[in-house]
Amino acid sequence: MSAVTVMTSKDEMKAVGTRPGSRDEGARLGFRLTLPAQILVLFISAFPLLMQLYISVTDWSPLSGTGWWNAWSMWNSFANYTDLAADARFWSALKRTAIVMIVCVPAEFLLGLALATLFADDFPGKRVFYSILLMPMMVVPAVAGYMFFMLFQSGGPVNDILSSLTGSPVTIAWLSDPTLALIAVMVADIWQWTPLMFLILLAGLVGVPEDQIKAATLLGANPWQRFVTIVLPKMKTIIIIALAIRVIENFKIFDTLYIMTGGGPGVATETISVYIYKLTTQDLIWGYVAAIALAILVVLSIVAVFAMKRMARAREVAA
Repeated sequence: MSAVTVMTSKDEMKAVGTRPGSRDEGARLGFRLTLPAQILVLFISAFPLLMQLYISVTDWSPLSGTGWWNAWSMWNSFANYTDLAADARFWSALKRTAIVMIVCVPAEFLLGLALATLFADDFPGKRVFYSILLMPMMVVPAVAGYMFFMLFQSGGPVNDILSSLTGSPVTIAWLSDPTLALIAVMVADIWQWTPLMFLILLAGLVGVPEDQIKAATLLGANPWQRFVTIVLPKMKTIIIIALAIRVIENFKIFDTLYIMTGGGPGVATETISVYIYKLTTQDLIWGYVAAIALAILVVLSIVAVFAMKRMARAREVAA
């Protein structure tokens, strides 16, 4: 009798908890509780974006003698965007950013994947090496920039090592040569952000089902076949996430590069973020800067949408 009573009580409680009115009341309560936070987040994200869009269609500058709220009086009929299309320096900065991305992201991915594959197995001193490997990612980018600025000096350690290897004095002016300066910047970026790629890929590699790998081994598959047919397909979503993060972050590379070269010599290492910084702080043409920033936002949004679609497709295939 008591068991029947208990079951009846549970059923009644379940029925009450699943009534439409109860769910609606819970949803309304949750909305009311989170409304202040939602308004704050909306203000933080939407207001700067709308302000930037507003400024981008004007010639407003801090030197104009009027507040930004009166920028409408300097309306330029989208001239900033037409100027952007004809700005050779902008396209050159974008090209250098693309070069850094094309070189650094694949290098970081391949190194990170190789290290993740190595650290997927146990070996003596794994925890120590793991901690050492993650250290570059913990370094402040400005500090990393100063480190590599010193390393690539004419009398720095890099030239000393090359002198020892070649047996003759090497005094390469790495940061004064337009081509070598960009290479030095890319080396610094690869050194600092390969650990992040390694960490993401290691998480994906550990999540690969062990039973499938064992089954493939029993069927005679060698390590390369197991890696290509089982590991990589299972890691596709993680790989897309890692690549998307680094592609977007490469568009924002600034601290390390600016400390090492300042965008020089000349504009040889001037990426899009350095170009925007110079226009903002030196030329003070904020309307044009807002137009550039919005154009970059559109490009990165397209990259993010493409990555999300690829992730959804990868999940469907895996399922």
